[in-house]
Amino acid sequence: MSKTIVALDCMGGDYAPLEIVKGAVEAVQESDQVFVKLVGKQELIEEELKKYSGYNKDALEIVNATQVIEMGESPVAAIREKTDSSLVKCQYMVKHGEADAMVSAGSTGANLVGGHVIIGRIRGVERPPLAPLIPTEQGVTLLIDCGANVDARPSHLVQFAKMGSVYMEEVVGIKNPKVGLVNIGTEEEKGNALTKEAFQLLKETDGINFVGNVEARDIPAGVADVVVCDAFVGNVILKTYEGVGSTMLKKVKSGLMANLKTKIGALLIKNSLKKTLKGFSIEEYGGAPLLGLKGLLVKTHGNSKSVEVKNSILQCITFKEADVNEKFKEKLNLKK
Repeated sequence: MSKTIVALDCMGGDYAPLEIVKGAVEAVQESDQVFVKLVGKQELIEEELKKYSGYNKDALEIVNATQVIEMGESPVAAIREKTDSSLVKCQYMVKHGEADAMVSAGSTGANLVGGHVIIGRIRGVERPPLAPLIPTEQGVTLLIDCGANVDARPSHLVQFAKMGSVYMEEVVGIKNPKVGLVNIGTEEEKGNALTKEAFQLLKETDGINFVGNVEARDIPAGVADVVVCDAFVGNVILKTYEGVGSTMLKKVKSGLMANLKTKIGALLIKNSLKKTLKGFSIEEYGGAPLLGLKGLLVKTHGNSKSVEVKNSILQCITFKEADVNEKFKEKLNLKK
């Protein structure tokens, strides 16, 4: 099988290009099934690559881009005016088939606008959602949507549920994934107009394993493999997840370092604790794919370090090999 070609926006994010290039090197060291095109200011990328050795240099290629889209810029204006930016060049590479996927830690707005305008939606997909994997007690859950559509309609949530089911089955390997609708209660009559109508539509939708409403507090327990919501709700859930996780980690470390007795205990459980905490780190699961586009766009956090960049690149391999876009078309009845 041919290698998966990934266009990597090396100038996007808080730690670009240092952590972005490092993530690319780590990706090609871990897998021989990926070829990464490093898109950005050539001289800066070359300087970063000089720091590394022992990796397959033939699995990386630099594509020079002279412009950078900054976080505070208007997404529409930036996409239109900065055509030689690393982010836009990555999107055109996907559009023209020069890359199977792209990964960016850059401006979310510019990624979303460019995803729609440059890469384009699969015909029949109403609203492409951002869908990150989040850690749970049972493994992982797909949160869909977390940032693309803050004002969704019930029909959008139905498509999210279908695409999310395909993604979890084909990319993550969970058969007949359970789909839950985020709500303020588990009862059918709970919620606002959006969730009430979406509940009825989801209940009547064939081809998904709908388990009903789920409350936010139950998501970490893994009550559903796919949790569906509009992007406003999803983004609040995601940011709360990240904040609580960070706070808990600080509290655990503080408690373990409190005195000599706890320090000895910490030494004894160090390896087991490290493994457990790693499983609950969002960075371990890569970025959020913008599902429903003609090509794959993976948006990572603006503050991504190399581990998230690496995992975002590697998730593109599974997406391509599973031919996920074709399965989206089948699930959504878009194939003629």
